[in-house]
Amino acid sequence: MPIAGNKPSASFQTQFHRRWNDLNDPHVRALAWLIDAPDLLDPRAAQWNGQIATLPAHAGRDAHEWLSALDRSPAALHAYADVRPFSRLGRYAEKLMAFYFRHQGSLVAHGVQVRAGKNDTVGEFDFLLRDGAALVHWEFATKFYLLESTGAGPQADYFVGPNLADTLGAKMQKILSRQLSLARHPAAQLHLPQPVASAQALIKGWLFYHDGDPAPNRDLGVSDAHCSGFWCTLAELDARNAERYVVLPRLSWLAPAKTDFSQSLSRKSLQEMLAAHFENDPMPVMAAVVERQGNHAVETDRGFIVPEDWRARAGERMRIRRAVLPGK
Repeated sequence: MPIAGNKPSASFQTQFHRRWNDLNDPHVRALAWLIDAPDLLDPRAAQWNGQIATLPAHAGRDAHEWLSALDRSPAALHAYADVRPFSRLGRYAEKLMAFYFRHQGSLVAHGVQVRAGKNDTVGEFDFLLRDGAALVHWEFATKFYLLESTGAGPQADYFVGPNLADTLGAKMQKILSRQLSLARHPAAQLHLPQPVASAQALIKGWLFYHDGDPAPNRDLGVSDAHCSGFWCTLAELDARNAERYVVLPRLSWLAPAKTDFSQSLSRKSLQEMLAAHFENDPMPVMAAVVERQGNHAVETDRGFIVPEDWRARAGERMRIRRAVLPGK
């Protein structure tokens, strides 16, 4: 499993730029990442009970010509995604995937809310897709988690969201035990043209590791090829062998960054910016390590820079969670 400080010689960023460097529109690049990026979770892992979906290995290759043409004329994608400055990243990613499934001819419905009454929302189908003659239900998530601690035998709950609101374990428990059973609810039948043959979850994302921490247990069910990066405190940034950075706003978290080099910052400028940020906002900030290619800044690595007390707050949040939830 690749971790920060021990990455394979050809990082995912290197592979992505090699295949998709001709793409310039940020939303087309994000869609290319969603189609082509490795799964976050291993569909073969026993704990997922066959409920993890995966796109075909050739999906990226098959979509290359279409994405290149879309990059030259992206207006249709922009209109479909309806991107706004405060769009939620998850909803943005869902719209991009819906655009892809529609192009593939497999999309039956997207974002279908199921209600048992006027004020009683049961759930929502992320995607209803056609698989041959069968109707399948796919839940979809793009997640970003930091490995807070390996404790006494790493668990999925040690992967914590940057805002400390959830964990990988809690997210997957909710998806597998609740969201994938939506088609069995009586209220869902009104929205289904035929019975759902199977329900699975497609999970994309990045996991972030702190230098010097032990590698996580390989039994977590995480894909060996998952996209990974680092996390460090602001004080630890000096120890990293990188000089140029680009701060990534939330809607730019999906694909490896490619932007105008004038937007890049020196390490000192980034540190000054983040010091001011953390005085008022404890939310970690994602930044891409970049190198210059012509007029572009191209991502070579990425990581979350966190306030000095982030790990302590994450650990306390996890202790409270384990005390409250049975079986934790």
